Amino acid sequence: MGNFLAGKVVAVTGAGRGIGRAVALACAAEGARVVVNDYGVSLGGGEPTSEIATAVAEEIEAAGGTAVALADDISTMAGGRRVVDTALTRYGRLDGVVCVAGILRERMLFNMTEEEWDPVVATHLKGTFTVFRAASAVMRQQKHGTLIGFTSGSHQGSVSQANYAAAKGGVISLVRSAALGLAKYGVTANCVAPVARTRMSANVPTELTEIGEPEDVAPLVVYLLSERAHDDGVTGQVYTVAGPKIAVWAQPRELRAAYADGAWTPERIADLLPGTVGTDPMPLLTHPQAATRPNGSKPSGERPDA
Repeated sequence: MGNFLAGKVVAVTGAGRGIGRAVALACAAEGARVVVNDYGVSLGGGEPTSEIATAVAEEIEAAGGTAVALADDISTMAGGRRVVDTALTRYGRLDGVVCVAGILRERMLFNMTEEEWDPVVATHLKGTFTVFRAASAVMRQQKHGTLIGFTSGSHQGSVSQANYAAAKGGVISLVRSAALGLAKYGVTANCVAPVARTRMSANVPTELTEIGEPEDVAPLVVYLLSERAHDDGVTGQVYTVAGPKIAVWAQPRELRAAYADGAWTPERIADLLPGTVGTDPMPLLTHPQAATRPNGSKPSGERPDA
């Protein structure tokens, strides 16, 4: 057992499997008391079971740590609130939340249904908001805390996961908004974009040339939850972890600008924009081979063109 998070209370959503489980175990191993939340659903969001969270909490307790299991749906405001309330009721405080929970429903945009869009956005984006909303109110009062959202490289865009990509892009903007709004209260917010072998990455419609294991992601999360990261002023950042690699993403910024002498017209824009303002190349569009798996095969499971 370490002491990097000694005395802290951390809540982790999606903590029953994969990266969430690795994060929960790592937090406990570094001295944190952990709320292990997992609705226990299948990859597509169905068939919930409380056994998933309970198993991880028992694993933590067996290793000498402290944990409580919770099987709540964080896509609801009440569910997000209960994650926070469980920490407060059981341990009397809350120092950090880590929102890993997510599902996939893969489909090409032109065939995607409302039933395939709404649950994915609700779990990833709203599920991060509900926990952040409840946790930030507590952290604002105690003048300290850490919010961690989980995004994906798919926030750049996805061939057959527009719902997932849109939600993950939203998580980044939510995290940056939290960092801006909560800085004066001593609360930090950061985002992790992992590349690891999980049941979700098995359905990523791109060939992953850099990839690690869930356990590779956990140390960065522990650092971001720690006083070391708080003292270092780390907030509003997006980090990728892929095996031995840690990378930071650029902040959004303007690249080039042009100014009109008088009002713009479509003709003046057509004459000026391509050569002066130009474009910023889209990597996945300029390298289409990265948008398919080897030999053009499709990911396992539901056909993306269905």
